[in-house]
Amino acid sequence: MSSEAMAEKMRTALVILFLGVIVGAYLFYVRGMGVQPATSAPQAIHCVAPNAWERYDRGMITLADIQQARERIHTVAIHTPLLPAKFGPANVYFKCENLQRGGAFKIRGAYNNLAQLAPEVRARGVIAYSSGNHAQAVALAAKLFDVPATVVMLNASVAEKVAQTKKYGAEVIFGGDSSEKIKLRAEQIAAERGMTVIPPFNHPGTIAGQGTVGIEILEDLPEVQTVIVPIGGGGLISGIATAVKEIRPSICVIGVEPEGAPTLFEALRAGKLVTLPDTNTIADGLKPLRAGDLTFAAVRRYVDDVVLVLDSAIVEAIAQLLKQEKLVVEPSGAASFAAVRSAKVAVSGPTVCVLSGGNISSDLLRSL
Repeated sequence: MSSEAMAEKMRTALVILFLGVIVGAYLFYVRGMGVQPATSAPQAIHCVAPNAWERYDRGMITLADIQQARERIHTVAIHTPLLPAKFGPANVYFKCENLQRGGAFKIRGAYNNLAQLAPEVRARGVIAYSSGNHAQAVALAAKLFDVPATVVMLNASVAEKVAQTKKYGAEVIFGGDSSEKIKLRAEQIAAERGMTVIPPFNHPGTIAGQGTVGIEILEDLPEVQTVIVPIGGGGLISGIATAVKEIRPSICVIGVEPEGAPTLFEALRAGKLVTLPDTNTIADGLKPLRAGDLTFAAVRRYVDDVVLVLDSAIVEAIAQLLKQEKLVVEPSGAASFAAVRSAKVAVSGPTVCVLSGGNISSDLLRSL
């Protein structure tokens, strides 16, 4: 072999070796740091066992967190009934969080958060920001612990939710016309008064508390195949999905958002958190402009699909639940059943619709 040919082979070998070192270093970084390689389009989500997403967010909760939350809240939160639908598709069941204390699932996460605060911290008071249901839950939890509570609510909050929050003893402050504005106002007041903020969805304690709904579903209907959950900021579906997927990975978990507030739907499409310019829906509890990093991580890891429903479908679902099932459910809580009624989710096997709340406005109730 000529000296030129040998030199060429050596150059080729060095190039291959160099490329191998570069690729190896990249893979070590990706796997070691928990970084997910970027893709040009969002990955498809299917009803299969959880994928191999790394736990890149240290705040992601575990089944153990949810089980511990249940121990904290079991004397306060009701184990709500799981009722078979009397009308409509077969194999549909309703998880009736509309019958929960405070009229919605929110007491689970709120009480779990307060229970974990040091007594001296809790005594300084707690503050929340909410369109209504989380406001009532924090007010009720604070009353049970006999500590002061302040809640910053939307200017257009449902009157009945405001009245009930005050009835539990909380101070109510109206802080603006968007979820971001009331969040900022609550954080400002917390800093001024030395109070602790109780987040409505993007907090491990909140998510773990809401996840107790999932454990109850599995206890009451072990053969469940699909669980359908309304999505606001994502705390409820994050907790439920974590619980049921860790216990039975084959269960399909589907989230539902209004077409006028596709917060997590758009985030999943983009492959990252997004802030919506505006939201417009009758479901006042499902309209945050932005989800949280913890809820987004949990949804990407555990949730099989997110579908959108029209407000008209939500109203029709409320009417059927009231007139045929004799259940009073607010728009946010009826979104799960709206997805079934409008064929956004096919019912195949035992399917649970989580009715997340029942705090409906009197005006809407009279109009049905």
